[in-house]
Amino acid sequence: MKGKAKEKYRNAAGDIIPSVTTALAELSKPALVRWANKMGLKGIDTNIYVDELADVGLLTHYFIMCHLQDEIPDVDEFSPEKVRLAEGCFKQYLDWEQRNPVRRILSEEPLVSEKYQFGGTPDLYAVCNKELILADFKTNATGIFPEMVYQVSAYRKLLVEAGYNVSKALILRLGRGTHEGADEKILSDHELDTGFEIFVRCLDIYRLKRGNEWLCTEIIQHV
Repeated sequence: MKGKAKEKYRNAAGDIIPSVTTALAELSKPALVRWANKMGLKGIDTNIYVDELADVGLLTHYFIMCHLQDEIPDVDEFSPEKVRLAEGCFKQYLDWEQRNPVRRILSEEPLVSEKYQFGGTPDLYAVCNKELILADFKTNATGIFPEMVYQVSAYRKLLVEAGYNVSKALILRLGRGTHEGADEKILSDHELDTGFEIFVRCLDIYRLKRGNEWLCTEIIQHV
């Protein structure tokens, strides 16, 4: 696997539209700011650190996708340490799958909402325990956060608009370097509905800011 390029989504007219994660980047993340300050005090370059962890997450998703599609992963471009960490996350997924056998319908499939004009790539849509599930995989070491719920709520909307029924949506946290097993959070309809309302507002903010970029430029020039 070569480094995965950032996905660009286009609507039916061929115009580039924002992704789920791009819209959610408009959210303030105070916990992330506190973490960055703490890392800085330790002399750790957070840009390099985050890039390293992103590779582990990318590789974990790649392992799962290859497993689901009966493909052999190619990890030549990754360091042994990144492969080791990703294999640990993947092992947690396999343990979860053994208890929850899945039959894949879609995995890492780009989808676009013409109604709301955004795109996204759900990790997994499958039959599991006689239900149609949407599963999103996370590889952070700390927990499941609200913005993850907003992200999954947007993925559910993409699937429903594409004609797929979703009986259950869940987040599966595969902690790096842990031996505790996967942390599963099943999302209620209320959480998903509220999460999508928040996501739509992030999408609105993203568009409003892009529509007023000239104003931001004028302000900067006069500072």
